[in-house]
Amino acid sequence: MLEAAVEYAEERQWQVFPGVSTETVEGVVRCSCGDPSCPLPGAHPESPDWTNQATLSGAVARRLWSRRPEAAVLLPTGRGFDVLEVPETAGYLALARLDRLGAEPGAGPVLVAPDRRMRFLVLPGAQARVPRLVRGLGWAPEGLDLAVMGTGGWIAAPPTRYGARGPVQWVRPPAGRLPDAAALVPALAYACTRDR
Repeated sequence: MLEAAVEYAEERQWQVFPGVSTETVEGVVRCSCGDPSCPLPGAHPESPDWTNQATLSGAVARRLWSRRPEAAVLLPTGRGFDVLEVPETAGYLALARLDRLGAEPGAGPVLVAPDRRMRFLVLPGAQARVPRLVRGLGWAPEGLDLAVMGTGGWIAAPPTRYGARGPVQWVRPPAGRLPDAAALVPALAYACTRDR
C-alpha cells in the first residue's frame, strides 16, 4: 500500500489519503470501522474530514502509510481527475468500442473494483459536463447507469482490497495524459444501453 500511495502522489501527482483497513477476527474478514455489515470493508475513508488529509507529498504519504501499512489507498476526485463509473460489463463493451474506433488518447486509466464497477479517470470538470453530453446523444442521464464523480468524491485505488472480495485492479494502468470525458461518453452511454 505504501509504495502505491507514494507512486500516485509523486509520479502521477494525484492526491492520496489513507482509509480504513481490514482485520481478520476468528477467520472472518471485517472492516476496521467496526460496522459488521460495512458495504465497503477496508475500502472507504476512516473519518469525515478525509478531505483535509489528502496530500500530494510522497514524504507525507510515506509517513501516513508507515504508521498504518494496511490502510486503503484512496484518491479524491475532482482534483487531479474526475471519474466516469459504469457497470463492469458496460465498461468492457465501451473499451472494445473505443479500441475499434482508435480513440485518442485512448480510454486513459481504467480500474475495476470488486463491486463490479468500472471507473474511467478523465480530466477534471466532467461532473458538470457529462449530463449535457449524454442528453446531446439523445439519452436521458437518469436512464443510464453512468455515474460521474467529481469534487467531494473519492475512489479506492489499486491495490486496495474490498475485504474478502478482492483487490481493486487496473484494467488500463495510468500512462500518458488523461482523456476528456467527451471522448468517452458516447461509447460509455451506448454500452450502458446495451448492458441492460
